[in-house]
Amino acid sequence: MSDVALVLVAHGSRRDASNAEVRALAADLAARAGARFCCVRAGFLELAEPAIPEAIAAAIAAGASEVRVLPWFLSAGRHVVEDIPEQVAEARARHPRVPIHLLGHAGALPGMADLLLAAADGGSG
Repeated sequence: MSDVALVLVAHGSRRDASNAEVRALAADLAARAGARFCCVRAGFLELAEPAIPEAIAAAIAAGASEVRVLPWFLSAGRHVVEDIPEQVAEARARHPRVPIHLLGHAGALPGMADLLLAAADGGSG
C-alpha cells in the first residue's frame, strides 16, 4: 500500500449537506483509488471542519509520509492563489519532514472540458 495521502480541499459551507457532499466525494475517491493512497481526506478552507492544516495532520497521523493537496475549486480566485497556499504553508511548517504538495485546482485539470461536454451531452463523464 502507498504511504501517500490525498487531501481534497473545498471551501466549506454553512449548509451541512454541501460539506457532506465533499466528504462523500473524498470517500468515493478513496474507494476508486485503491492502494494508490493510504488515505483520502476532506479538508475545508472555512465554515466547516476539519480545516486544511488539520486534515493534513490527520493524514500524517494515519501514516502518510507524503501528502498531496487537491483544491476542489473551479477557478484560480483568491482562495486558490492566496488562502489555500497559506494554509498549506502552515501545515508544512508544522510537519517539516513530510513533503506536502499543493496540486493545481480542479478547474484547470486536463480533461475538464471533455468532462463538461460529456455532462452537457447527458453522459456521466
